[in-house]
Amino acid sequence: MPTHATTRRAGAAALAAILAMGVPASAEAPVPAETPLQAASAGMVDPEAEVLALSAERHRRFTIPVMVDGSGPYNFMIDTGSEATVITHEINAGLGLRSAGVAMLVGMASRREVELVEVGRLDLGSHTVTDLAAPLLAREHVGADGIIGLDSLQDFRVLIDFRDQTMTLQDARNTRQGRGGFEIVVRAQPQLGQLLITDAKVEGIRATVIIDTGAQMSLANHALRDRIRAKRAAEVVATDVNGVDLIGAMSVVRSLSIEGLALNDVPLTFADAPAFEALGLSDKPALSLGMQHLALFDRVAIDFARQRVLFDVPRDVARAMRAARTAGQTLRF
Repeated sequence: MPTHATTRRAGAAALAAILAMGVPASAEAPVPAETPLQAASAGMVDPEAEVLALSAERHRRFTIPVMVDGSGPYNFMIDTGSEATVITHEINAGLGLRSAGVAMLVGMASRREVELVEVGRLDLGSHTVTDLAAPLLAREHVGADGIIGLDSLQDFRVLIDFRDQTMTLQDARNTRQGRGGFEIVVRAQPQLGQLLITDAKVEGIRATVIIDTGAQMSLANHALRDRIRAKRAAEVVATDVNGVDLIGAMSVVRSLSIEGLALNDVPLTFADAPAFEALGLSDKPALSLGMQHLALFDRVAIDFARQRVLFDVPRDVARAMRAARTAGQTLRF
């Protein structure tokens, strides 16, 4: 079992801009936090990693138990689409965290000035992050007690196992270098803490993909819609973390391919979102891949240190992929 604590200082200065890609729906009643599991797992999980039990709420976003300045545990959502770690007003009412100024928060539907608070210590199992300036948001818009964002995840490889309903935090300095049983390993480009997959294709059009574990639906911009000439199928309304409604048009695209694997008949919601503009992607085909599509894989790992994203497909799909590679083909399912 690991006995060390990984500490990362995130800085307490007020932030100039904060990106929150996730589009949570309405919040539900709090789910009791589960106890962190210390595990020395055999096989594909690094024995030095720490496995945390996950709670899956009704929109299939995952939460883990987190201690804030020694209080808790609270249920925080893992959001690889959010630049900043977030505290909700509801838990801050009991914590009384010191103000750290204000910042502009860019949500999927809006830009809003928000108050920041100082978080001296955040404990995720045995891992510790210190000196955060965290935005204060309403729980009804976040859907959890808080958000673990990219500012708290940069030292880790985050592995979400949909089969076992667990999340593994691995110290990036000690994580194994190999594929670890993953069928798809994609190099990514860093941008504002995000890892962007730049060689995906939607109906043959090259597009940038953002892995967004904080959103249920997958969202694409109008630049992609115009390139593939997607036809509108239905209107979709969701609420961003600022509490502002996002109205999009949902269409089904014929294919989304990443490294030799193509998903067929993929529902995407198209909208002009400020978060795409903040990443410099407003005029380039782009989409954020939410939980509705990430959950099609057995496991997804986001390796921030080595700038790559890894996907593990179901075993029958993996066998078909290997056969397709031998034949020089792209597997579709």
